[in-house]
Amino acid sequence: METNILFYLIKIALIFSAGSITGWCIEVIFRRFEPDNKQRLWINPGFLCGPYLPIYGFGLLLLYHISLCEKYIDIESDTLKTAVILLSIAAAMTLIELIAGEIFIIRRHIKLWDYSQIRFNYKGIICVKYSLGWTLIGAVYYYFLHPRILAFLVWFSHNLLFSFLIGIFYGVFFVDLSYTFKLTAKIKAFAEENEMIIRYEELKRYIRSRAEQTKEKYRFMRALGTEQSFRERLKEYMQKQLEQAKLGRLNDFYHNTIKRNDKTKE
Repeated sequence: METNILFYLIKIALIFSAGSITGWCIEVIFRRFEPDNKQRLWINPGFLCGPYLPIYGFGLLLLYHISLCEKYIDIESDTLKTAVILLSIAAAMTLIELIAGEIFIIRRHIKLWDYSQIRFNYKGIICVKYSLGWTLIGAVYYYFLHPRILAFLVWFSHNLLFSFLIGIFYGVFFVDLSYTFKLTAKIKAFAEENEMIIRYEELKRYIRSRAEQTKEKYRFMRALGTEQSFRERLKEYMQKQLEQAKLGRLNDFYHNTIKRNDKTKE
């Protein structure tokens, strides 16, 4: 019994790490060519520094467990049963986005992604377009990846020696998590002071762009790293957001309010 529980936990850890790394690879390519990235900059996506996105790790865990539930769905029609699975996947993935997005907005004054410019969105953190995208991803997983993952897990159960790689992953992951929380605490303090919800990806694009303009050394993995004082860089970013607000464009201030110049210079 204890052996089964231990293997289940190792399996969960493996699926989470695989999903996090795969999702990071997908996002690196996607963000390189997304319309908002007009300069076609390579930017390290996500909340952390390393090559992993935890939200995709949780997503893969959901895809795995929902697909396993197929045998418990008491519906005779295979088509209808598959539809229930795919709709469940879409709903679960959208819920993950909603929870993660709300937590970071409330607790960190950070918006990890922004769907504000897309129709039928809620707070810019979920939208119909991406929910449909999750449905498509769910279909790809269900039909093509799930059987292969099951086969791989069988192989892994007979080759547990490779589990040391999982330990390496989580060792690096938790060090990264500690570092990033300290950094985002500074962002939170600055954002609260200036009544902002800072778009994380927009801030990283700005820092990358400024590094190129000022000939600073830019580190891909440390996308928020800067040779200048981090607070000074945040002030520069805020000035850009003020310009956006004055022009009536998307910006990071509450309710699109504009701070008075004398206050921004404090």
